[in-house]
Amino acid sequence: MKILLVEDNPGDARLIRERLKEASNGWVELVEAGRLDEALKLVKQSSFDVLLLDLMLPDSRGLDTFIKANTFAAHVPIVVLTGLADEEAGVEAVKWGAQDYLVKGDVDGKLLVRSLRYAMERKQANEALEESFRKLSRMTDGIIRAISLTVERRDAYTAGHQDRVTRLACAIAVEMRLSNQQIQAVRIAGLLHDIGKINIPTEILSKPGKLTDIEFALIKTHPQAAYDVLKNVEFPWPIADIALQHHERMNSSGYPSGLRGEKILLEARILAVSDVVEAMASNRPYRPALGRDKALQEISQNRGLLYDPNVVDACLRVFESGSFKFEE
Repeated sequence: MKILLVEDNPGDARLIRERLKEASNGWVELVEAGRLDEALKLVKQSSFDVLLLDLMLPDSRGLDTFIKANTFAAHVPIVVLTGLADEEAGVEAVKWGAQDYLVKGDVDGKLLVRSLRYAMERKQANEALEESFRKLSRMTDGIIRAISLTVERRDAYTAGHQDRVTRLACAIAVEMRLSNQQIQAVRIAGLLHDIGKINIPTEILSKPGKLTDIEFALIKTHPQAAYDVLKNVEFPWPIADIALQHHERMNSSGYPSGLRGEKILLEARILAVSDVVEAMASNRPYRPALGRDKALQEISQNRGLLYDPNVVDACLRVFESGSFKFEE
């Protein structure tokens, strides 16, 4: 185990070095630094299993020392070893991410080695847990995409619709500088927003002529159907509600609930704009594609009336920048 000891007192450093050597039977390699800036340079240059940190250094003092070290060496577990027998400081250090808080006068070699070993093992366990979460996320994403593709294969005219809507919606969310969590919610909801169309007969979805009132009323049930399918899935985000609201409009003229303004979730307002732009720019059974310019004209003319003005502005900037295209 390779340890970086950050300690400016030569006597304390020598004592810690002797205790580690005696208690570890030689399986600890110790590198020493007397200042925080020196330690951070060493972390950049080499790999360490644990950072053993004194809080009172020439270039940094107190809890601020730990915060700085944890910021610049976030990948290295940190054990605080200090002369400050301050319970409050210890609790704060652990809150900020310290693996342990040890007081020099109370620590023998065996306790110190055990704390270092546990710190390294906890770090490895956390990394394994994070990798498991990443694998689970990839698997979940694959299932969501499979469901999305299953819905779209019922209608050749709208194949790829959910994916194109999702890509534009995410580009808008990024342009609006939403959080990563909100962008992820937009992405998942976008891939699933039309799942309710599984309830609509194929002959209606692909009908080349104008829909009758009864047929259009049936089409309008798909947001509620999507909600009914998704409401019992424990997503970290309100995916079912976003899918339910993606046809709502700012002036309450949308469906199924006639919601107005900010009563519509922001993610649903983003999907509403993305959905309209993609639909107008693409071929449909009852008409050829109207084109991107017509689609952008639609959202511009109805900015603030049907569509969230901030979302419309972000969508226009996305296309004006030339960074987004519907083509695969």
